[in-house]
Amino acid sequence: MIETIGLKKIFKSGAIQTVALTDINLKVEKGEFMAVMGPSGCGKSTLLNLLGMIDGATEGSYYFMGRNVSRLQEKEKTNLRKRTIGFIFQNFNLIDDLSLWENIELPLIYQGVKRSERKKKVDTVIEQLEISHRKDLFPSQLSGGQQQRVAVARAIVGGPSLLLADEPTGNLDSMHGEVVMNLLSELNKQGMTIVMVTHSQHDASYCRRIVHLFDGQIINENLNRIN
Repeated sequence: MIETIGLKKIFKSGAIQTVALTDINLKVEKGEFMAVMGPSGCGKSTLLNLLGMIDGATEGSYYFMGRNVSRLQEKEKTNLRKRTIGFIFQNFNLIDDLSLWENIELPLIYQGVKRSERKKKVDTVIEQLEISHRKDLFPSQLSGGQQQRVAVARAIVGGPSLLLADEPTGNLDSMHGEVVMNLLSELNKQGMTIVMVTHSQHDASYCRRIVHLFDGQIINENLNRIN
């Protein structure tokens, strides 16, 4: 599903250049559940942004579902991302003026899903994540943990082919963190490909493969034995 070749990302601020990623050669097969780990500032979130086509690489090639992303126009990238990729952002990115329910419904509207089907999908996912009793509240009325679960629900409601998750349990207590990880594990078993950034060894234990980043480079990777 994913292949990167010599991927490099440099951020420029005036005369200052910061190399965030360098020589990233990575393959992610369809149906994988992969964790990306490493210290803060090593490039984990930058890598997710490149894989999700939110940002572009400075050098190198990125192939997604057989297509060379670097050759796509911005509109083509947007349409491809909208149809195939779900995001769980570390800072939630919820819309303040929309209720919990409406925030989760939004990607389905962008996908052109019919109203009756949208209702069915949203109701199902908020039940799974145990937030149905908060459905009419706005983000400012929710705790950080509740906002996190809304962000997870919004990312998965459309059944994306690829889910990119940036610390999906970072703001959750252990009980609700377990709910989210069990749900991601079940979605993976159903065929969803997941790439997850995490600092948690416990969360990484759900993944088949763990890639370790340090100073913007892949330094090693290892396989988990999943029961």
